[in-house]
Amino acid sequence: MTDRDAPEPPPEWVTAVVADFTGHLTAERDRSPHTIRAYRGDVTAALTWCARDGSTGPGDVTLTQLRAWLGSLAASGTARTTLSRRSASLRTFFAWARRTSRVDTDPALRLAAPKRTRTLPDVLTREGAGAVLDVAAVAADDEDPVHLRNRAVLEVLYATGVRVGELTGLDVDDVDRDRRVLLVLGKGRKERTVPFGLPADEALTAWLERGRPALATGESGPALFLGRRGRRIDPRQVRQVVHELLSHVPDAPDLGPHGLRHSAATHLLEGGADLRMVQELLGHASLATTQIYTHVSLDRLRRSYEQAHPRA
Repeated sequence: MTDRDAPEPPPEWVTAVVADFTGHLTAERDRSPHTIRAYRGDVTAALTWCARDGSTGPGDVTLTQLRAWLGSLAASGTARTTLSRRSASLRTFFAWARRTSRVDTDPALRLAAPKRTRTLPDVLTREGAGAVLDVAAVAADDEDPVHLRNRAVLEVLYATGVRVGELTGLDVDDVDRDRRVLLVLGKGRKERTVPFGLPADEALTAWLERGRPALATGESGPALFLGRRGRRIDPRQVRQVVHELLSHVPDAPDLGPHGLRHSAATHLLEGGADLRMVQELLGHASLATTQIYTHVSLDRLRRSYEQAHPRA
């Protein structure tokens, strides 16, 4: 890319107001680094677009401009989920700007987000989940510390349904092996206690007693799961582990850690678990989010009915 092709930097007023907004999200809203990064990028892009359209400050931005910006993104093929997130970022920003007297009126107050088209997530069958856990267990028979870790990672993901970021944030002291529960720090920095079963306990025991000590260094700190160099494992490494192990299971969908979360929730509901219990386990703020898994179960039931019933 030449200098001529490089995108123009945002105007100074955009950089300044976004820096103030980022400080608000960090200090007052206690948002996660991932959320702050997404909000900062969305707001910077929108305000820079408005500046090129003639705005000289946040008070000049109009609802028409914001709609036009989102319309340009939609025309370029941006997914509805991304458009919804960017609409939410703008509403949060301008609500803050109005409260802090940076704008006289809130142009995003009537900014409607496009309706999401909710698709059913891919999930493993019970047999598929058992098969990939067996693959991890067989690999761990060689006592390689990385293989012991991979088995424990997979067992914990499927046993608890935790998010990948929650898994990588776990410390050794967050594991209560006597009660077989994890103390998980979820979205919004809300703590919850999540149980796990005997297979996950066995995998964690092998990792903590024979795997982790072999990888631990002075940089490991209290991290539960470590990478090859002894530092806390990151979500990218966990995704690689899940994809690699699933590649050995015939006909299994190519899922990441979130696919194991979907699978755990679906299998719990199929086994008769209460919807609110699953909501608590997954750390969903709204029961409506958890209800998608009832749709997954009903979809499976419908397919089974159509295949088995002579009058389907």
